[in-house]
Amino acid sequence: MTVVPVALGERSYDIRIEDGLLNRAAEYLKPYVRGGRLVIVTDSHVETTQLPRLRAGLAAAGIETRVIPLPPGESTKSWAQLEALMDELLALEIERKDHIVALGGGVIGDLVGFAASILKRGCGFVQIPTTLLAQVDSSVGGKTAINTTAGKNLVGAFHQPALVLIDPTSLDTLPRREVGAGYAEVVKYGLIDDPAFFDWCETNGTRLLAGDPEARSYAIEKSVRAKAAIVADDEQERSGRRALLNLGHTFGHALEAETGYGERLLHGEAVAAGMALAFRFSVAQGLCPAEDAERVTAHLRAAGLPASVRDAGVAASGATLVAHMMHDKKMEGGKLPFLLAHGIGQTYLDREVDLAAVTAFLDGEDAAA
Repeated sequence: MTVVPVALGERSYDIRIEDGLLNRAAEYLKPYVRGGRLVIVTDSHVETTQLPRLRAGLAAAGIETRVIPLPPGESTKSWAQLEALMDELLALEIERKDHIVALGGGVIGDLVGFAASILKRGCGFVQIPTTLLAQVDSSVGGKTAINTTAGKNLVGAFHQPALVLIDPTSLDTLPRREVGAGYAEVVKYGLIDDPAFFDWCETNGTRLLAGDPEARSYAIEKSVRAKAAIVADDEQERSGRRALLNLGHTFGHALEAETGYGERLLHGEAVAAGMALAFRFSVAQGLCPAEDAERVTAHLRAAGLPASVRDAGVAASGATLVAHMMHDKKMEGGKLPFLLAHGIGQTYLDREVDLAAVTAFLDGEDAAA
């Protein structure tokens, strides 16, 4: 087993990574059991594929489970589903010292984490991520949120889990498209500040996407260690270092907003396109070598991911996409910070980007892509 600590003082916790961990998770969940039971929130897909493994191990350990299944998909991160979940948790008489288990992908983790942060002014939760995207990114760091009509993740809280349990074998049942969407977040860590890891992705990404256990476990551990270090240094994005994890997200969230936050464009796919756009915009601004942006675009496309507005299936003007960006939660004093790059592994936060230049760039992208 690999154990990665997230060092946050009194809120510190461990990320445990091991093949088959779902089957014996009871060993690590026992400290969070009160009254002989655990409440598990999942979605209807994971309920049939992964929940039986977890539940069997808990039952063998004498732990009763109550399960709340939710609809799958990004639309579940909504006011309506939050309200329904809160009502169910209250009906189960969840107390402040209880822990709710979030079993699923990023949607379940984000929604359950936010529910836990506000239920009776805050109770605990445990993340058991079952998608690659959640395992390498969203389950770690305590960002929780729901979407609104105004934009993505605009209502939420920082609320750290008590524990994260990652079983890479849970990815065996994922559709190839979902694995690819998660892979975008793996590539992100190389592009931020680890060019050697991007080199590794170029060489080994195909193995990972094909389900090779060694490549998969290495990428998960590498990504989790990178994120844990950044979160420990800048938990709530006050110094700006944690903001580096948003590479591709400003462009990507605009694409998601234009497509309606649904199955048409998965979050990781939007991030992939957003990262490629961030690199090409950096080139257009004279900040980044063109060959670096070309490498990023080529690798993402080779992984079956979108790397342009057109690849993402979006037909919208630059002005329309920038209008979506204006609802971004990272707006500061009327200005929108962008993650740009001086090269692969040289991402930085730019708080003075001219949005007219972004609009013109996106209009040019539509003509050239």
